[in-house]
Amino acid sequence: MWKKVRKVLLIIFLIQLVYIVALKWINPPITLTQLGSLFSGDGLKRDYINFSEMSTQAGLAVMAAEDQLLPEHHGFDFKNIERALAHNEKKPTKIRGASTISQQVAKNVFLWQGRSWLRKGLEIYFTFMIELIWGKQRILAMYLNVIEMGKGVYGIEAASQAYFNKPASNLTRVQAAMIAASLPNPKKYTVKPVSRYVSVRSKWVIRQMNNLEGDEGIKEILGKK
Repeated sequence: MWKKVRKVLLIIFLIQLVYIVALKWINPPITLTQLGSLFSGDGLKRDYINFSEMSTQAGLAVMAAEDQLLPEHHGFDFKNIERALAHNEKKPTKIRGASTISQQVAKNVFLWQGRSWLRKGLEIYFTFMIELIWGKQRILAMYLNVIEMGKGVYGIEAASQAYFNKPASNLTRVQAAMIAASLPNPKKYTVKPVSRYVSVRSKWVIRQMNNLEGDEGIKEILGKK
């Protein structure tokens, strides 16, 4: 019996490994989060595009808003995790996350939404694997293609078309900052109509973009070196 179990586990491991490697070059047909959106009635607006078709303002904006240390960490921002744990212990009703862009990609591409030790353990595994196999630019490109950016809106191209009636390649700094500002909760913090939260936070995002754009690691991920 144990021999059969080991064989099944080995097959499952090899299948997921092949899938991870394949996604270095192709986009996922669909994710569990997108399926959930479709079946819940939120709909699914999505249009995968190549990284070269995305305005560099979009990549800069999401790094400024969500993960300024993306060029430096290996998938996990331990200092931010410590701060979040301390905050959550003091204010358990106002949980603060500490996920990097890499962790968010691992969760949104391979896993389901929710909180459990099983999901967190798998998130750590997939984060490690995509950092090892994909590289930072591919992780950022995948994030910009699959992340939820509004009710039923997934990816920067769909968001750009929905909110500004233009392709993602033509997003301005202000527009990219508005989309990035909504990401903590894009269903609640709407870009169109623009919520007060997005209006205020997008200005902070722009300041962070101005500070980060000269960083060599940031420029390398964006392909500007």
